Amino acid sequence: MSKHTAKPLTAAAHAAPTTTDRIMNTQLLSYYEAIEQASADMLSAARSGNWDEVVKLEGACVLLISQLKHAAASQQLGPDESQLKTRIMQRILLNDAEIRHLAEPWLDDLDQLMKGKSKTVH
Repeated sequence: MSKHTAKPLTAAAHAAPTTTDRIMNTQLLSYYEAIEQASADMLSAARSGNWDEVVKLEGACVLLISQLKHAAASQQLGPDESQLKTRIMQRILLNDAEIRHLAEPWLDDLDQLMKGKSKTVH
């Protein structure tokens, strides 16, 4: 057997993406985009002080993340899609950081209520 007749097992990893791969990548990215939109909606609700809506949207995020994990188990993103995913994730993390910052006073008030100490909210 000549060394030119056998192809390395990793050759498939370097092959051009098929139409199915591109469709799966688009589906995976759509999950990331949906999570980003939900995080933006959560931030909007947090800015307006609508914490019930924040909690509701957080539940939607948990479901989307679960669906993403399931879909991602059988498909990996290509380099271009991975870069887009990274940018989406950075925006989600920025939204999350601002939501946490906005929630701190609310969580402090909740903590005081849980301890049985009433605090006047201005």
